[in-house]
Amino acid sequence: MKNIIIFGAPGSGKGTYSDEIVNRYGMGHISTGDVLRGEIKNGTELGKIAQGYIDNGQLIPDELMINILAKTYDELPAGKGVIFDGFPRTIAQAEALKVMLAERGHDMGIMVELVVDEETLMARLLNRAIEQGRADDNEETIKKRFAVYHSQTAPLSEWFEKEGMRNVFTWKGDKDLMLSEIFALLDTLK
Repeated sequence: MKNIIIFGAPGSGKGTYSDEIVNRYGMGHISTGDVLRGEIKNGTELGKIAQGYIDNGQLIPDELMINILAKTYDELPAGKGVIFDGFPRTIAQAEALKVMLAERGHDMGIMVELVVDEETLMARLLNRAIEQGRADDNEETIKKRFAVYHSQTAPLSEWFEKEGMRNVFTWKGDKDLMLSEIFALLDTLK
């Protein structure tokens, strides 16, 4: 199985769909959010630095994230492919990830882009805040995250298009429908 980059705005379902893909194909899963929350929970120096950026709705510096991802990637079983969930978020990060993987004799694989309207995203994130107690999911911070996504992350779609990796899936109000469309693509990659 190839590596997969799952891409979309905050609340688009990256974690949900990643979990479904992992369950079906047995791939490795690197969720930058989970990795960072683990560092924060454990009170590491990295966690303290990351918390400052997250609290302000900002992205973690590229070099820091690549180092974390390289360490995490190297700890996963080889040969099953990995889902990158929440990374890359900028063109510079995509280029750094491409280099990091090439150094290991691997490529980036494909990009699965989840497109969901902003009203649905806001409702999902506010609901997640209630269900999971996520302090970073309040309306003010969510609006900042959307602004960062539109200015810094969304342009990455064109980069993936030029790399021939982009596969777009648009929300039609049904998780299972979207999941079946994603699985139909992934089944061709085995």
